[in-house]
Amino acid sequence: MNITVINGSPKGKYSITLQTVLYLEKLFPEHKFDIIQAGQSIRLLEKDFSRAAEALEGADLILFSYPVYTFLVPSQLHRFIELMKENKVKVEGKFVSQITTSKHFYDVTAHRFIEDNCKDLKMKFIQGLSADMDDLLTEKGQGQAEDFMRYLQWCTENNSFEPLSAADNTGNQLQAVHGLKIDKDKEKFGDIVIITDCAPENIQLRKMIQRFRAVLPQKSRVVNLRKYPFRGGCLGCFNCAVSGKCIYTDGFDRFLRNHIQCADAIVYAFSIRDHSMGSLFKMYDDRQFCNGHRTVTMGMPMGYLVSGKYSEEPNLQMVIEARAQVGGNFLAGVATDETEPDKAIDRLAETLDYALRYQYVPPQNFYGVGGMKIFRDLIYLMQGMMKADHAFYKAHHQYDFPQKNKGTMLKMYAVGALLSSPKVKEKMGSKMNEGMIMPYKKVIDKL
Repeated sequence: MNITVINGSPKGKYSITLQTVLYLEKLFPEHKFDIIQAGQSIRLLEKDFSRAAEALEGADLILFSYPVYTFLVPSQLHRFIELMKENKVKVEGKFVSQITTSKHFYDVTAHRFIEDNCKDLKMKFIQGLSADMDDLLTEKGQGQAEDFMRYLQWCTENNSFEPLSAADNTGNQLQAVHGLKIDKDKEKFGDIVIITDCAPENIQLRKMIQRFRAVLPQKSRVVNLRKYPFRGGCLGCFNCAVSGKCIYTDGFDRFLRNHIQCADAIVYAFSIRDHSMGSLFKMYDDRQFCNGHRTVTMGMPMGYLVSGKYSEEPNLQMVIEARAQVGGNFLAGVATDETEPDKAIDRLAETLDYALRYQYVPPQNFYGVGGMKIFRDLIYLMQGMMKADHAFYKAHHQYDFPQKNKGTMLKMYAVGALLSSPKVKEKMGSKMNEGMIMPYKKVIDKL
């Protein structure tokens, strides 16, 4: 096969993910591997996409190779996919798959993002390989990589691929939004920052923002990412791991801390494109790695103003909920322009107001608890390099290793010994259940 590899890592040949591709290239010399450095050369590709288009159109199999960055692909690879669509590259009917490396923090949403966009292009999608960063260093990981390549071969030989999603033929139109005039003289308190990438011609989104600001009891301000002088997307260089200072000289790390993270709440406003918030928002997300893995905005409520068919984007829905859960933020709502947008926007404003007035922060669900356990274990192991993260996790008691609770462990051994005896179980009857709820009854009885 002619295999075109899209290396989405900004590290280029130094990408850990790419090493798995190079391993497979040596293991399967009968195939020709052509590597496009999409992550490292995205600025050049924006100027001239012809070489990439030629490689994509000449491939038998297209393989996306990338590290998972903040729930999705790196912003550079996100932009590459936009360029594929903008340049109308002829890839319909071609086989496509992906290889990622990560610590399995929301690799599922990154994989689904690639799958959804490949299906937009009517490609034959084959489920990819999600590897740990260190898997290739182990015999087991090497075997899994080889097995994956053999599976790819089998799929292409037998024309086996994931079925395309059914096309949306409903023709439902997005509903008009009635913008309201913002009363600047009205006394307001607080500071809500609205982050958007709204283009001048996007009247619908502009009206959504306008109405939200008008009905919001708090003061608000808008930060348009199109106006920020980004020098580029995150390079994954870890320069910020110790100091928290980004290697770029565009001042984004200071801007983030002084103009966004200091607000009382954050609201994101965007139009759905390519099953996401767009590559500019992805750049903004990735560049926040100057905060490392620190949940610096925990306790802050968040909301979303979304123009587009949000109900048809389950992966985007998961990303938005998971982002709030991992960060320890209350998701006050997602107002869309699918049905009754005015009511949805007003309800978001009311809910955000309630959260701010009463400091409402509900407990994390599986998305938040599971995600933070991955980070907790990662930072504990890498504390020598990620010093700022380590200090933050210690200060906020995020090293909650359950195995240190020796008292509970001893109790469970005792309970296990009792339950292993049928005679004791029979004598206990319902007493065990009564014992389990006893501490809770004490709390209720105190009222």
